[in-house]
Amino acid sequence: GLYNLSNFVLPNDIEFLTLIEELDTPEKICQYMTDNFESELHPHITLTPYQLYLTRKGDCNDCSNFGIYIAHYHGYETYLVLMQFDVWHAIAIYKEGNCYTFSDNQIYYSDQCYTSFDNIMQIYNGYSKYIVYDYWNDIVEEVDSN
Repeated sequence: GLYNLSNFVLPNDIEFLTLIEELDTPEKICQYMTDNFESELHPHITLTPYQLYLTRKGDCNDCSNFGIYIAHYHGYETYLVLMQFDVWHAIAIYKEGNCYTFSDNQIYYSDQCYTSFDNIMQIYNGYSKYIVYDYWNDIVEEVDSN
């Protein structure tokens, strides 16, 4: 689900703060997630970026919020996409230059220049709708596939 990242307060943890400074691109953020996080479903809660850092176990919401928070911290335009399948699935989108890239769980997709949210969504099959949220959880785009 949606987590209000604008209310997230950075903890007084020098290792976490140093890590945030080091992870200054979506590619570095996603590589860190791939190397350090395991997939674990949290159906009723969304972890804060710091909670995910500490537990090292999270689902698509947790990983998306981690990536979005840190990329936004470094000045990237970021978006959260929720897709409705039988269950909801989340991905993070990053604006890099004139292109959108995205991460799905820990995996970073930068192999081509996506020019719209719809371009990215064409990769996915079987969703009934998707909703794109900006960093502040305002709806940017909502598409019903029916």
